[in-house]
Amino acid sequence: MAISDHIERVRQNLREGRYHSEAAVSQGIVLPTLHELGWPVFNTSIVIPEYSIEGRRVDYALCHPESHPVVFIEVKKVGLSDGADRQLFEYAFMLGVPMAILTDGQEWSFYLPGEQGRYDERRIYKIDLLEREVSEAEARLVRYLSYENVCSGKALEAARLDYRNVARDRIIASTLSKAWQALLNEPDSLLLEMFAEKVEDICGYRPELEVCNQFIEREVRGSGQLKKQEFSAAQPVKSPERPSINRSRPELIERSGVFDFDFNGRRIEARSACEAMLKLFKLLAQEDGSFLEHFASRRHGKKRRYLAKDKLELYPGRPDLAALHSVEILPGWWMGTNYSRPNIQDIINLALEVASPELRSKIRINVL
Repeated sequence: MAISDHIERVRQNLREGRYHSEAAVSQGIVLPTLHELGWPVFNTSIVIPEYSIEGRRVDYALCHPESHPVVFIEVKKVGLSDGADRQLFEYAFMLGVPMAILTDGQEWSFYLPGEQGRYDERRIYKIDLLEREVSEAEARLVRYLSYENVCSGKALEAARLDYRNVARDRIIASTLSKAWQALLNEPDSLLLEMFAEKVEDICGYRPELEVCNQFIEREVRGSGQLKKQEFSAAQPVKSPERPSINRSRPELIERSGVFDFDFNGRRIEARSACEAMLKLFKLLAQEDGSFLEHFASRRHGKKRRYLAKDKLELYPGRPDLAALHSVEILPGWWMGTNYSRPNIQDIINLALEVASPELRSKIRINVL
């Protein structure tokens, strides 16, 4: 009988309620399934029933080589497998058995007890014979439990690979919301650019990045809902107060809407936050010939550079933006200009970190 035919027969018997006890599940489902998967079920040195562990017993120990357990199987009555994983894990831990299976005949849960996480997080797969397609149930049983795969080590290798994938997906799922909130709370310039482009695609007008940033800040601080007042690009709402800047950096002038700054005792005029940033970089480069090299060596954004000798590095994969929003501040050195004010302040803060302490102490600048 093929394994698929066996599974179909078990499914039919489960629907008819023919397995009334744990013994019925063991003899009517588990042993025949092991037989179909190639296990020599009559060799009690390989398939050991009622395997004893310090006065306790696990229903089956599958061995390779003989008398050396590599898989434990705990059998329960149909519908009574919940909560039995703790006992099974204790058995597996005692002998260092790498794989454990809990089944009530209908549901088969495959575990790697030695991995990290809660008991349920160490389950690599769960088959419900009445819910899954026969082909899928067959493929998983063969993958994790066939005699050939267990003896060759392929079953354990496949189980560990699947565990890593399950763990990865679980970590990703738990992080998605945090990552999205982080993007919205501190929007990267690339996110703002994508937002601005989508607005332009829809209405034909491209908003300034600062307007996009204000919209996102207000959306986030309003718990995902716009406030009652109408949003107007012509009358932007004042940006909410941002977190205080690390005071290990030089003291910053707390102003809003004024972009002039003090540099080495001089008042430097600037009509915008971007102009203030560009002028600051030029002045720092004039005072310290190694400043631009040192700044360029620091970690910048995740995908783009704030300063580069090739302007295409400022907007990876976007030569159109590189052509429109790049300025050569000194021969051979380019900076991007398509940033929101919070992004510009972050770039300025990084520049102040790179500058020498003596020079840094002579600068007072804040564009927020």
